[in-house]
Amino acid sequence: MSFLNDLLGGQGQQAGSGSLIGVAGQLIEKAGGVQGLINMLQQHGLGGAVQSWVGTGTNQPVSGDQLGQALQNGGLGSLLQQAAGSLGVDQNELLGKLSQVLPHAVDHLTPDGQVPADGQGGGFNLGMLEGLAGKLLGGGQPA
Repeated sequence: MSFLNDLLGGQGQQAGSGSLIGVAGQLIEKAGGVQGLINMLQQHGLGGAVQSWVGTGTNQPVSGDQLGQALQNGGLGSLLQQAAGSLGVDQNELLGKLSQVLPHAVDHLTPDGQVPADGQGGGFNLGMLEGLAGKLLGGGQPA
């Protein structure tokens, strides 16, 4: 139940900044949208995994350490520190959980294996991740 609470930010209402989905959204936004995040992660050693997240097949896993290194090298270290503080966890724990959520977020935002075009309706917004929690949690475990 702890992962569920973290995922939904404790309320189960919407993906705010106090949730893992909210943090994933902030990372995507700060990276310059879905394409920006994909490019950053590819440049910092996660190309194969990221391509699997965009594609229509099974998402390849990444470790929290791999994800942390790529995000730190991509200039998002301060956002990770801030997010860990707001969620009340250490950064390694946050990265471990984000390594489970971020592949699904990218997959959710790239339907049919296509990255959305930038400039359409102002780019990424957190509302685009609505429904992701239900999709993640609908995988077979009763609530």
